[in-house]
Amino acid sequence: MSDSCALPQPSVGEACALPGASVVDTGRTWVGPNAQERFEILRSARSIAVVGASDNPARASYFVGSYLLGSAPYEVFFVNPRATSILGRPVYPSLADLPYAPDIVDVFRRHDDLPGVAQEAVDAGAKTLWLQLGSWNEDAARIAEDAGLRVVMDRCVKIEHARFHGGLHLAGFDTGVLSSKRQLISRPSAS
Repeated sequence: MSDSCALPQPSVGEACALPGASVVDTGRTWVGPNAQERFEILRSARSIAVVGASDNPARASYFVGSYLLGSAPYEVFFVNPRATSILGRPVYPSLADLPYAPDIVDVFRRHDDLPGVAQEAVDAGAKTLWLQLGSWNEDAARIAEDAGLRVVMDRCVKIEHARFHGGLHLAGFDTGVLSSKRQLISRPSAS
């Protein structure tokens, strides 16, 4: 699998650059894993800790947690020092309180908190630091990578998982997944 974009990590809302088009310098120097590497991260993971999980159904972390519990094969841990239960599951006050080291630490926290969360992920023995869509912090990436963790930034675990498993077509996204299965399309009846 390969990304269809010439840019290594387009930010939210950026389109793929056309040949000869000017590209705005975002100041980003870190280059993340390509699509195949992200697929391998998700394929090899057995557990995900959602840091900054919320019990509010309007929050992205709640929606992602709900998807992971219902549509993905992972053991899901919710981390939030102010909550006790989310989606009927216990909530842990910190990564250090988890029963074992998670494979992926999926982070829903403010930009300034990200380096600290990266260090907590390192200390907890995680394998991957995953910063959600819209989150980009090269200091956090450096902390994690220096300790041997893989890092993904500005990507949604739910979107990436659904993308690699052909699930985004239901929402109208072009997933790039080719299939020989014929899709059933409702057609208006002839009058």
